[in-house]
Amino acid sequence: MVFVTIQELEAAINYWRAQSPSTGDALQLCPQVSVLAGPYAMLIVQGAQRIPLDVLDESARQALKEYFAR
Repeated sequence: MVFVTIQELEAAINYWRAQSPSTGDALQLCPQVSVLAGPYAMLIVQGAQRIPLDVLDESARQALKEYFAR
């Protein structure tokens, strides 16, 4: 896989949110959602449909890897 689509990012975010819901009064996001939210927002702002995996940081790639391996 060279790219990840906006739909795949959204699905991964929803998966991680279900696994570890937001907590506390501030509704803190789990680490996986936190690292995926930035690239997801960037795609929305740019109106893009996909992003190259190599521009994501290691923690975002790891969150996606674990999501796809489930």
